[in-house]
Amino acid sequence: MRFSKASVKLSGNDIPKNPAPKHQIDLKSDQDLDKLRIAGRMTAQVLKKLSEVLAEGVTTKYLDEIAEKEILRFGAKPAFKGYRGFPATICVSINDELVHGIPDEKRFIKNGDIVSIDIGLLHDGFYGDTACTYAAGKISPDAARLLKVTGESLDRAIEQVKPGNRLGDLAYAVQSFAESNGFSVIRDYVGHGIGRKLHEDPQVPNFGKAGTGIRLLPGMVIAIEPMISAGGYEVKTLKDGWTVVTADSRLCAHFEHMVAVTESGFEVLTSLQ
Repeated sequence: MRFSKASVKLSGNDIPKNPAPKHQIDLKSDQDLDKLRIAGRMTAQVLKKLSEVLAEGVTTKYLDEIAEKEILRFGAKPAFKGYRGFPATICVSINDELVHGIPDEKRFIKNGDIVSIDIGLLHDGFYGDTACTYAAGKISPDAARLLKVTGESLDRAIEQVKPGNRLGDLAYAVQSFAESNGFSVIRDYVGHGIGRKLHEDPQVPNFGKAGTGIRLLPGMVIAIEPMISAGGYEVKTLKDGWTVVTADSRLCAHFEHMVAVTESGFEVLTSLQ
């Protein structure tokens, strides 16, 4: 089974229905959350380091090498490398590439590219996972707007995280904002629970109906990751078996934070602020 942000792909036409109650959701203890905070912050620090290196002329393989070095320096392990056969430490996806781009020593970042970096690590038995799409040099106004809307859609989803709300509230926040700005929400890949495993229940879609889905409870930790396209929401996988691109070759963006549901609301675990 290919590396994916969901254990299964959702239908491209149907919104998520009310929960199937057989989900096995691991509610984290205070001690678990302490460890997840450490893993999340480490992951965010490595991503920040990569954002400072990312520039025209840099290879995606070089970014991967830096990421692995930094993760090991923390005493952690790369979460993606070897996961279901994935060959690298990070996913680097450029322009119309949505997710799972494989770093390559011959792939140079160009001025005007938008570059998505997805990174995960394992530390003390718990995973960290975060992603962001960056501008390389001067990008087009349309690309800049895509990044702004995708980032804000993540913020809007996070604002919906509190006990008693449902996953559909997060999904609706992303979808309604993205579509009101003329963009499409990818259907085939979604967010996920995270903790002792990289991918846990529940799935966290970016499209859906408010008031539906699994109810949020304190102790839940989820990776919320809007994946937004400037064109249609259809995607396809390239011949390398990993890289997912938009079917119409339009630009796409990907942002991700790990978020804990607290007694009073939320805590972003992959923020450096």
